[in-house]
Amino acid sequence: MSPPAPATVALAADHPGFLSPTGVEIVFLLVGVVTLAAAIVTVTTRQLVHAALWLVVALGGIAVEYLLLTAEFIAWVQVLIYVGSVVVLVLFGLMLTRAPIGRSPDADSRNRPVALLVAVTAAALLVTLVVDAFRTTWIDLDGPVQGSTRVAGAMLFRHWVLPFEALSVLLLAALVGAIVLSRRRGDTAAARGGKR
Repeated sequence: MSPPAPATVALAADHPGFLSPTGVEIVFLLVGVVTLAAAIVTVTTRQLVHAALWLVVALGGIAVEYLLLTAEFIAWVQVLIYVGSVVVLVLFGLMLTRAPIGRSPDADSRNRPVALLVAVTAAALLVTLVVDAFRTTWIDLDGPVQGSTRVAGAMLFRHWVLPFEALSVLLLAALVGAIVLSRRRGDTAAARGGKR
């Protein structure tokens, strides 16, 4: 006896199409637009603290998108790790390195055209790959939830444990680097004050 097919995946022919979206799909689209706008403001603002706060909005919007896709565990991991840890680490790094709070001319590297070209190219490539991979697959958001914490945990710690640990070491190195930079600047300022 063969196992039943998953209820959450249907072919494109079974879906009513983009001209008759459901309420969840409309909310998903609106949250996606807000998240995209917050991400654009994050990389275009010249105030570092504002960039970190807009990053919270962008990452929170991604968590809401996961909730709308009935991936509650991944949504809360997004909130706890990215919003709760990474952004706090960025803010601590700003405080420890005594970065300017207001507008800073140092925040503009004059590489905006190159950065825009790289970002648009990466976005186009990512959208092309995702659309090509899932062109004929639809997810029924009103159906039963097929994922679980046990399955997500097994995938994370069986197949993705090395990148997970590498990321934790990278974040630790960033925090140590911020502390070292702040101490060097403090020692230089103290040495200048002592010479006077």
